[in-house]
Formats: sequence, structure tokens, C-alpha cells
Amino acid sequence: MKKLVYLLLFLPLALWAQDKEKETKKEEPVKIKLAEKQILRKGNDLFKQKRYVDAEVKYKKALKENPNYGTAGYNLGNAVYEQNRFEEALPQYELVAKSNLKLETREKAFHNIGNVMMKNKQYDKAVDAYKKSMLLNPNDEETRYNLALAQKLLKDQQNDQNQDQNKDKNKDKNQDQNQDQDQDQNSENKDQNEDQGENDKKDKNENEGDNEDDQDDQQDQKDQGDKNEQKKQPQPNQLSQQQIQQLLEAMNNEENKTQKKVNAQKAKGKKVDQEKDW
Repeated sequence: MKKLVYLLLFLPLALWAQDKEKETKKEEPVKIKLAEKQILRKGNDLFKQKRYVDAEVKYKKALKENPNYGTAGYNLGNAVYEQNRFEEALPQYELVAKSNLKLETREKAFHNIGNVMMKNKQYDKAVDAYKKSMLLNPNDEETRYNLALAQKLLKDQQNDQNQDQNKDKNKDKNQDQNQDQDQDQNSENKDQNEDQGENDKKDKNENEGDNEDDQDDQQDQKDQGDKNEQKKQPQPNQLSQQQIQQLLEAMNNEENKTQKKVNAQKAKGKKVDQEKDW
């Protein structure tokens, strides 16, 4: 039981000692060999001559000799940045900012992270990076200027986004209003067309009724005309006195003609005695 108590008492002390030992190891400066420094200097000379590709090669060689060489890592990021390969320079700066023990190098790394974010128009991240750089070196006027510029650009960007959002909202609102107006207009036109259709149908029915009435009138007139014609034409067994007289006279004439023909035939057939001259 006593052993357990001693363990519980001394365990936190042991853990604290381990953490302290780790912190002590971290605080120990990275030992840079002379050969690594010479490679770095050659790279710096090439960088000053704006031979950024050749400088990049030297910095990578120095890091190959010593991956913890923070200055070489920072300078490598600068060589890549000057070649406009901003996305490749960013992780190099971030690595230096997190791991390098030299405050000056970390401050510069955060500053250049802000520069990369400015290139990408990510002004909110640029502001954050410049603020971290200012915490490490409050007297850096260049970082202060860049921070103020990033804050202004961020504000302008946010205003533009808000204006765009308002434009989109107004556009959507206008579209909805136009759609509602179009629907109302279409509905009104539809109602008008239906009313017009009903009126046209009514007029058509009235016209058809009028036409039927006209047809009936025409039929009545025709029937009346037929009746009149029928009145003008003699009906069977209904001869007038004048017609009867005419028929009798015609019959008499025919009879006289017939009688004359008969008499003519009789005279022509009569035998005539001839005197003989002997």
C-alpha cells in the first residue's frame, strides 16, 4: 500500500522531469557544420545575382546535409517565391515558422506567409500572418504597413461580397416579382380570353339562331311561293269555265277535221264510169 502511495506521489514529478528534459533539448541550438554554412553562402551569392534557380539548388543541398537548418529552409522558400511559385514556397515558410528557434527567422517566415496570402487574395489569412509576425517583432515597419494594407483590402473584399450578395438577393427578388407579375398577367389574359371566348361563343350561338331564323323565313317564303304557284297551276278536276269552253272548241275542231278527212276519203274512192270511144 505504501509503495502505491509513493508511486502516485512521484509519478507527476517524473512526468514533469521528462517534459523539462524535452524542453531543454528543444532549446539547444542546432549545430551547423562549416560545410553546410559554405553551401548556404554560395546559395546567398547566387540569390543576390538573381540566379534563383541555382540558389534553390544550393539551399536544397544544404538542407539535405542538415534538415534542421532553419536559415537554409527560409532562404529556399525565398528562392522559390522569387520564381513566382508561391504555392511551393508557402509550406517551406510554414515549416520554418513552426520549428525554427530563431525569433528573427520565424518573424520573417510569418511575414512572407502573409505575402503569399496577399498574392492569393486571401486577405484574412494575410492579416493573421502579419499579426503573428508583429508579435515577434513589433518594430518592423514593413510588416506594419503590409498589415494595414491587408486589413484595408480585406474590408473592401467583404464590402464587395456583401454588395454581390445584395445584388443576388435583389436579382432573385426581382425575378420572383417578375414571375408573379407574369403569372398574374397570364392569369388575367387567360380570364380575358375565356371571357372573350364565352362572348364569341354567345355571339356565334346568336348568329346561328339568327341564321336559323333567316333560314326559317326563307323556307316560309319558299313555301308561300310554292303555295302561290300551286294556286296559279290548275288542279286536277278543277278546270275553269273558260278552259272547259276552250277544250270543247278544240274537240269540235278536231271532230270537224276528222269528218272532212272521212268525206275526202269517200270521194276519192268513188268509181267513175268512163265512156268508151269505140
